Order: sequence, then C-alpha cells, then structure tokens
Amino acid sequence: VGIPKGIRAGQQLRLAGQGSAGFGDGPRGDLYLEVAFAPHALWRVDGRDLYFTLRVAPWEAALGASVKVPTPDGTVEMTVPAGSQSGRKLRIRGRGIPGVLPGPPGDLYVTLQVVLPPAGDDKARAAYQRMAQDLAFDPRAITGADA
Repeated sequence: VGIPKGIRAGQQLRLAGQGSAGFGDGPRGDLYLEVAFAPHALWRVDGRDLYFTLRVAPWEAALGASVKVPTPDGTVEMTVPAGSQSGRKLRIRGRGIPGVLPGPPGDLYVTLQVVLPPAGDDKARAAYQRMAQDLAFDPRAITGADA
C-alpha cells in the first residue's frame, strides 16, 4: 500500500476492489484502511504539528545559545533566547508534517527543558556553592510577573 505524503492520523485509504467478495457473483468490495501513527521516540504528533522536548544546560537557557534541533528532514540550528526558562515553547515554522498541496506543512514546536549538571564530585559541588553565594536567587520568591 502506498502511503501518500502528508497523510494525517485518522484519515482513511480506500483500496478499490480489495475487500471481501460480494454476495453471489457480486464484485469484490472496497477495503478501507485507517491511518494511525506509532509513537515516535523524538516527536509527538498533533494534526500536522510536531512537538519535541529539547534538553538545554542552565547556561544555555540563561545566556542564550545556538543549538541543533532534529527535524524529520534533518537537523536545523535554532536560537535559544537568553533568559529562557524550562517549559518555554519555541516554534520552527514549516518543519512539521508536510501538507497535501496546496496545504501548508505543520510546524515544529520545541519545548525547553533545563537540565542541571549533577553535583557528583567536589568540583561540581563547589561550583554550585559559589553560585548559591554569588547569586541572590530565590526560586520560590513571588515577583510582580508571577502574581
């Protein structure tokens, strides 16, 4: 069975004359296949849009960075804006599931997940202790933007 480019989950494919035999000498019926997507290791599908969680280091989120993001057509460079927080959603237009002409392709939505380096040795623990002393930061403090 040929699967057309841009097909979406839930759509049906009709295979004329491929179904069960008709009653008596009647012609064979049609076979309908409903398309379902198997879960993918990288992307979640919603319509034509794809969703991807990108793990970033704290300094990439805080300072901004240019990172590589996998897409179905290969990797692309994306800018993580400085001051980004875990959960921030960024969009890469046209990098989702292709559209059936003349329809446009979907988008790729990238959700940032800030991942902390482990404090597994003395050097890493010392770095975290310096940050705790040097940065006046309370993640539980309510600011005007949070209220």
